[in-house]
Amino acid sequence: MNSHRPTNWKPGRGKSDRARLVVFDVLMAVEEEEAYANLVLPREIRRAHLNKQDAAYATNLCYGTLRLQGRWDVILSHCISDRSIEDLDSAVRVLLRMGAHQLLDFSTPVHAAINETVVIARNELSQGVAGFVNAVLRRVSERSLAQWKEQLKADAGGKVNTVAFLSTWYSYPQWIVRALDKALRHHGRVHKDILRVLEADNTPAAVTLAARGISVEDLRKDISRGHMGSAEGQLVDTSVILHGGDPYRVFAVKDRLAGVQDEGSQLVARALAGAPIETEDDIWLDMCAGPGGKTATLAALAVDRGSQIHANELHPHRLELVLDSIQPWGDIVSVRQGDGRDFGSPEHTDLVPANGYARILIDAPCTGIGALRRRPEARWRKQAGDALDLAVIQAELLEAGWKALRPGGVLGYSTCSPYLTETSAIVEEFMASHPDAVKLDTPAIASGESLVELSGSNGELQLWPDIHNSDAMFLSLIAKQPYSSKSA
Repeated sequence: MNSHRPTNWKPGRGKSDRARLVVFDVLMAVEEEEAYANLVLPREIRRAHLNKQDAAYATNLCYGTLRLQGRWDVILSHCISDRSIEDLDSAVRVLLRMGAHQLLDFSTPVHAAINETVVIARNELSQGVAGFVNAVLRRVSERSLAQWKEQLKADAGGKVNTVAFLSTWYSYPQWIVRALDKALRHHGRVHKDILRVLEADNTPAAVTLAARGISVEDLRKDISRGHMGSAEGQLVDTSVILHGGDPYRVFAVKDRLAGVQDEGSQLVARALAGAPIETEDDIWLDMCAGPGGKTATLAALAVDRGSQIHANELHPHRLELVLDSIQPWGDIVSVRQGDGRDFGSPEHTDLVPANGYARILIDAPCTGIGALRRRPEARWRKQAGDALDLAVIQAELLEAGWKALRPGGVLGYSTCSPYLTETSAIVEEFMASHPDAVKLDTPAIASGESLVELSGSNGELQLWPDIHNSDAMFLSLIAKQPYSSKSA
C-alpha cells in the first residue's frame, strides 16, 4: 500500500490517525486498482493492529464513504470553485470524500474531522494538497446535512421524486435507480417503495451463516463459545445472524459445517431442491458454482437423498472456493472447471449423464446490483450496457442447462439482481421458444422452504432487502415436461 506517496514525499510533524489511514489506503486500492473493500479492509486492519473500537470505526468509515461517495461528490463540487471533482487526483478525491463523510454523516466535530484529514493529506501527499483539502472541507462544514439536502433538491429542480434527486441523495448511478424502480413495479410494488429499497441497500448487511452439517442450535452454541452473539434467521430456518465478530473464528465455519451465506442465497438453493420433479432424483448440476455457498447448501440436502452433485465453475480461483466449501460432502460432489455453456454443446456430450440431470441450478453471472449492501463499490463499477452483454451469456447458459435437463426434471434460473433485463426478460424469451417448458409457481415452492409467506409476479420470486432482509435474489423454477406428458 501507500504507492500514492510522491517520490519526494516528506512526512509532516503530526502522526496520521491509524484507523483513518487504513481507510485511506483501502479506498485508494478500490479507486485505483479496482480492489474489493471487503477483501482488502480486513487485511489492512490486521496489518495496522487496530483494536476492536478502531477497527469498527475504520469499517464504518470505509464502507460508508464508498456507499455515499456519489452524494459527497456533488456536495464537494459545490465547494470547489476552479475545477470539477473528476479533475482532481484520485488521492485528493478520496480524502475529500472521507472528510465529507465524517462531517456530514458521522457528525464528527468539525475541528477533528478536518484536522485528521488534513494531517493525512500532509503526510501522504504534500503541504499544498493539505491546504486545498482544508479549504474545501471548511466550505463543506459551513452547512448542515439538512441544508445540503435542500441544495441537492434545488439542483434537481426542487422535486424529490425524480431520478436525478434520488440518484444524488441516495448515492446511486441513475441507471440503477431506474432499474430498481422498474423491477419494483413489475413485481407488484409501488413507486414510493424505491425509497425503502435505496435506504435498505445503503444499510450494512449483517453477517449470516448457513447451518449445513450442523443444527442451528449447535451452531449458535458454537458461536457463544467464541464470545460472539447471534440470532435465528428471518427467512430460512437454517440461517443464523451473527452479531459482530469474525465468522471465521467459529469452529463450525472452520470445519465447513456452516458457512457465510445470505439468507436469500440459501433460499434459492433450498427452493430448487424442494421443487417437485417427475423423475428419479439422483443427480444435480450447479452450473455456475462459484464461490460455492449454494453448492454446499445443495450438497447438505442431496446427501440425505442419496443424490450426487456436479459443480461447474469457469474461473479457477472461484473453483478453489467451491472445493473449500464442499469439503464435508466431497464424496458426493464432483467439480469441473469450464464454461457452463459446454453442457449444451454437442462437442461435450460426456459432461451430461445419459438421461440428463434431474435438477439444475443456473446462478448466472449478472450485474450484481441485488447485493449492493455487501459490495458498496459495485454500484460505481457497472454500467447499464453491461447487462446487455451479460444477457447474451445468461440466455446461452439457460439454453445449455435446458439441453442438459432430463424430461421431468426442474431447472432454477437465478441472479443476484432484480434488473428485468437479466431476470424476467431472459425467462420470458426462453419460455416463448420452448413449448416443453412449464414455469412453476416459484413463490409457492419457496414459501414451503421459508419462515415467511412469499409472493411474486408471473410465477417468479423476487426478494428485496427492505422486506426480506436479504440480497435482492431472483429465481424462476422451470420444469421440463416428462415424455408421458408430451405424448398425452
